[in-house]
Amino acid sequence: MKTQQRFSLAQLPTPLHRLERLSAALAGPDIWIKRDDQTGLATGGNKTRKLEFLIGAALAQGADVVLTAGAQQSNHCRQTAAAASRAGIGCLLVLAGDEPPRRRWTGNLLLDDLLGARIWWAGEKSPLEALDNATEAERAAGRSPYVIPYGGSNETGAAAYALAFQEMWEQVDELSQQEPFGFERIVFASSSGGTQAGLIVGAKSCGFAGQVLGISVDKTGGHLRETVQALLAPTAARLGLALDFGPQDIQINDEFLGGGYGVLTPAEREAIRLVARLEGILLDPVYTGKAMAGLLGLVRREEIGRGERVLFWHTGGIPALFAYAPELMVEE
Repeated sequence: MKTQQRFSLAQLPTPLHRLERLSAALAGPDIWIKRDDQTGLATGGNKTRKLEFLIGAALAQGADVVLTAGAQQSNHCRQTAAAASRAGIGCLLVLAGDEPPRRRWTGNLLLDDLLGARIWWAGEKSPLEALDNATEAERAAGRSPYVIPYGGSNETGAAAYALAFQEMWEQVDELSQQEPFGFERIVFASSSGGTQAGLIVGAKSCGFAGQVLGISVDKTGGHLRETVQALLAPTAARLGLALDFGPQDIQINDEFLGGGYGVLTPAEREAIRLVARLEGILLDPVYTGKAMAGLLGLVRREEIGRGERVLFWHTGGIPALFAYAPELMVEE
């Protein structure tokens, strides 16, 4: 794959290992995990990989401040603030809604503040609309802004996950030296589409024959499908890859949305508690908890076979646990 301008941020490769006790509790399939919660930047997460290329692009353009937008507990915004600190440039985060009382600044919002990000509250506007206003204000103030899209999900950010798939593929190859080894499916949380698009490009380039399955956490399958589809060809081109994509390459399950984006339900609570108590691994309420709930549901419905080997790609998000403490502590 063709390389891109890159600003080193992540601790790579991230671990790949078996979830032995969870697999046993479910009586199969054989579940493994890719630990992108351990990328190392301000508690880690999948956006760190994307930000290596996005911050690289910002620096190449001479930017002195990066801007991006998201929810109040945005993992992407927290990692962007940390990346900007590492790069020595400013960071302005546009967050949804109105500013909460300072005593309620917890989870990712607390970390945004500790990392030195300035925050622009969107109020009644959408974060993306407010992002345009904030960018204009930065230019008017004499700064040189670089806008990072929602979730870091353009072809620059998505390319990082094509490389992440290649990293995982090399780990699989190493495991295969001792005995035949491979995955039938890769399961992960999908939201802004960049991680899924990158994984699809990586899977295609490596010749992976299994399923790359995104569990949608905040959009209907149709909307997310269009977002992913639009990213595939530009991401491949960014990496110098001549690949063809069809509808069958985009696999999305939106049956586990529950109460919607950021709404914790008993399904997510069970998934978070189960993995924590069996494996000592923390999932978050918004993304990985919902994706794991989806994986558990598919196993229990026998849509994932007991004899399969499945990879769960952990995309991070741990700080949000603290913002959801009251809901997580509800007695079952």
